[in-house]
Amino acid sequence: MSLIEALNWRYAVKKMNGQPVEQAKVDKIIAAAHLAPTSSGLQPFKVIVVTNDELKKQITPIAFNQPQIEAASHVLVFAADENYTDEGIDAVFSRMNAERGLPEDTTDAYKNQLKGMLLNRSAEENFNHAARQAYIGFGLAIAEAALQKVDATPMEGFIGAELDKLLGLDKQGLKSVTILPLGYRDEAGDWLVNLKKVRKPLDEFVIEYN
Repeated sequence: MSLIEALNWRYAVKKMNGQPVEQAKVDKIIAAAHLAPTSSGLQPFKVIVVTNDELKKQITPIAFNQPQIEAASHVLVFAADENYTDEGIDAVFSRMNAERGLPEDTTDAYKNQLKGMLLNRSAEENFNHAARQAYIGFGLAIAEAALQKVDATPMEGFIGAELDKLLGLDKQGLKSVTILPLGYRDEAGDWLVNLKKVRKPLDEFVIEYN
């Protein structure tokens, strides 16, 4: 199945059947998020994987009682760094140089230029930047889930501060951005399953300069 075919197959599932997703498929979905491109390779986000049923029950009211949370096999929470730090940027470039077999100071000029830009911005601006990077990984996870024929429901409808406290993200310098429950559609009970996928016509979506 091509990516376009997979994206035509997928939809935002409203009711899941509780069937567990094979771990090998979940691993590929997480790998897609892990391999996502991010600004300067900083990867300023993490993916939290929730499979514990009791914890999913606690997340449900935080996510306005959306039933997919408890019926999902795995609930992925994408959480972005609250801010960039001097130490965090150093760690990224140290790892990069070490794994490429390069001298530690190879990237100093670029790293210092990057620090001059990021570390002089507000925490809010940097979090918003990090959240946009998380969304790139989020999108690729959705695409890989579709290729694996795993249903995924993108969610922004939740109370971030409460989820952060429940998962201890607030103590790790992270803020939740999106939730992605993974599972399989309940074809008999989901009102959306047989409805046609609708998007803007391409001539309204694409602007060309020739």
